[in-house]
This record gives sequence, structure tokens and C-alpha cells, in this order.
Amino acid sequence: MAAVQAVQLVGMPEARINLAQATVAIARAPKSPAIVRGIDQALGDVRRGRTGEVPVHLRDAHYPGAKALGHGQGYLYPHDFEHGVVTQQYLPGRGLDTQYYVPTSNAFEQTISQRLSAIRSLTATQENRP
Repeated sequence: MAAVQAVQLVGMPEARINLAQATVAIARAPKSPAIVRGIDQALGDVRRGRTGEVPVHLRDAHYPGAKALGHGQGYLYPHDFEHGVVTQQYLPGRGLDTQYYVPTSNAFEQTISQRLSAIRSLTATQENRP
């Protein structure tokens, strides 16, 4: 988007530099078929009606009457916790055991796998205190 805006605001020929930088950034970015598999699985669940309700603590609480419905109550802000990780339900009840993104063992995804493993360890022992 920044490259598109640069072309619109700065114009050519100067924006060619922004376009080249964006091209290099996208080309160097890690890519994985695991992303496509996860998206396809999630879309399949939506098409089959496997969605469920958004957990109440994640619902918008910024409009009149939302607090009376319990929206936002009990939400734990991850950035208030050590490591920025908190044990809290984010998927609807039907999807609790679903893992849409399963990293491969290729390249950068090994790092992602290690981070996900660390998160599982942290949440398994977390007491949810900031």
C-alpha cells in the first residue's frame, strides 16, 4: 500500500524507487504453502457453517448498550502480560481444537514452530496475571 500511495502522491519517475523497494521486500519475504492450506481450511469451515459465535469478551464494547450485554468483559490484553501472551479463548467454541496454520519444517517456519511451542508452554502454566 505504501508503494501504491507513493506512486499516487509522488508520481513517476520518482516513485519507481518505492516500487523497486516494495518488489524486493515482497520477493525476500518468507512464503509457505502452509498459509494457503490454513486459509483454505478456514474458508471450508465457514462454507460448511462451522463458525460459531464470537466469544463475548472479544465483542465490540464501544457502542451504547454493549456493556450491558457483557461485551468486552473479561478480555485480557496480551500486552499487559509477560511475553505478550495470555491464555484466553479467541476461536468460537466449535473451533477450539482447530489449528489452521501448521508451519512446515522449511526455513523460517522452523522459527515460527519454535515460537508456537514456546507460546503453548507459556499458556499451559500461565495464571493470567499481568
